[in-house]
Amino acid sequence: MENKTIARSLRLLSQLMELNQGNAFKIKSVANAAFKIDKLPFAIKSKSLEEIEKIDGLGKSMSSKVWELLTVGTMADLEQILADTPEGIVEMLGIKGIGPKKIVVIWKDLGIENIGELYYACNENRLIEAKGFGLKTQEEIRKVIEFKMAAAGKFLYAQAEHLVNELHTDLSLWLNNFESAPLIEIAGDYRRRCEIIEDLVFIIGTDNAESTASKLYLFDSVEFEKQADESYLAATPFGLNVKLQLVNKADFYLQLFTSTGNTAHVNEVLAMAGAGDYLSEAAIYEKAKLAYIAPELREGGKEIHLAKENKLPILITEKDLKGTLHNHSTWSDGVHTLEQMAVFCKEDLQLEYLGICDHSKSAFYANGLNEQRVYAQQQEIDALNIKLAPFKIFKGIESDIQFDGSLDYPEEILKTFDFVVASIHSNIKMDEEKATARLIKAIENPYTTILGHPTGRLLLSRKGYPIDYAKVIDACAANNVVIEINANPLRLDLDWRWHNYALEKGVLLSINPDAHRMEGFKDMHYGTLVARKGGLAATQCLNAFTLTDITEYFNNKNR
Repeated sequence: MENKTIARSLRLLSQLMELNQGNAFKIKSVANAAFKIDKLPFAIKSKSLEEIEKIDGLGKSMSSKVWELLTVGTMADLEQILADTPEGIVEMLGIKGIGPKKIVVIWKDLGIENIGELYYACNENRLIEAKGFGLKTQEEIRKVIEFKMAAAGKFLYAQAEHLVNELHTDLSLWLNNFESAPLIEIAGDYRRRCEIIEDLVFIIGTDNAESTASKLYLFDSVEFEKQADESYLAATPFGLNVKLQLVNKADFYLQLFTSTGNTAHVNEVLAMAGAGDYLSEAAIYEKAKLAYIAPELREGGKEIHLAKENKLPILITEKDLKGTLHNHSTWSDGVHTLEQMAVFCKEDLQLEYLGICDHSKSAFYANGLNEQRVYAQQQEIDALNIKLAPFKIFKGIESDIQFDGSLDYPEEILKTFDFVVASIHSNIKMDEEKATARLIKAIENPYTTILGHPTGRLLLSRKGYPIDYAKVIDACAANNVVIEINANPLRLDLDWRWHNYALEKGVLLSINPDAHRMEGFKDMHYGTLVARKGGLAATQCLNAFTLTDITEYFNNKNR
């Protein structure tokens, strides 16, 4: 074991002791020993225990820990404290810009236990009010976490989107320098709107694919290398791989089709259509005697059967959305005021209504509203509704689901809201039976209008608590409860794989941005994409209702 390895182990021990608020004198002794060993001019592994004890700044206690590392390969003290500290908290020590003191605040005061939750908290503006933090520190932490996520080789759809648009533009401009009307499209997981993207696949059709390939070295945005399968691969500075497939124009649409759908979908359709020179993807489906299937649906599920029966849904679009529900303001942990959020929805987004759902009182970490502040906010909403008419702000709340499944606030407070989003934010370490029972009890509460982010997942960061999806969805159907598609790119929860089951049961879905600032409303874009992937039509989406229709819906629910 080298000096630096020993020093790192001791430094980690001192940091963990500080995280767990150990004895300050002992923490300093361990940290000093780590520093001393790192600077030694000789290899400590070459020394005996007696010689190590004589090294200035170590002494018997530290020397015994070093000897334990040299002879056993680990330290009992380090192993014990690692076992007592959440793995995600240990990972945070690797984030530039936050040391043990700040991590203690994140862990103990904010209840955040992993990097994914920390990233989400940065996006929700939750760090700036915490002791020792500010807007600049929060932004620096967010950027470092994004870099770490990129290094893992997997990206959220939203993270890949900017790169896709940039590359598409660059490739198009480059091709137009020497090619007449080139064909270029993105394929693969990205075109199917998958929530996690590992690589980008571009299909390019030209008059002469070989001639175009010979000029690829002139493209300077990324550097492509030829692969064994005749494709070209490039690694972007962001860590996302780009695959380029060059074909002659006659083969373009068949190649686009085969590179878009998953294997099951492609094989089944081609078995019916056969190979050939197709002038469009629609022509492939037509030859297979199928209705055209949108790229996001091509997952080898029920879509081919529905296409045979001509029963494919008319997929929802962003233009179908008439309002936005489940949003936050400065009344709890939002960045912008209630009026700013409402005016933005009315004037910039041209929406008919806003559902404000600031956090309930149990969410103390998010400045949740006590009963007095609920009343004060509702007074402001009444005044703003007069000022902004005919635009309307609906009085909502994101009510925490307690560990026993009850909702935050007594009945006399819950009945003052136009609608209630019920969500779990605390005590999320549950088995499937407990999580399912907890959700179902909340769903059965007569004041629950919408079930918020049903599994609490954070993509690429936290799996979310396990639930029996069918039982939860069945409970929503039985109790006339809407299920949220949380549009935050980190959540996209309810998972699209369960949208169809919910829709078959007659459950309405709602594309909710969970916006904590005006820019957050743009997440409805990602919510709509994943809703399309799940087969959602506008008629089955709550916030595609007009102001008149949703007012009637809330009134009927609250009778």
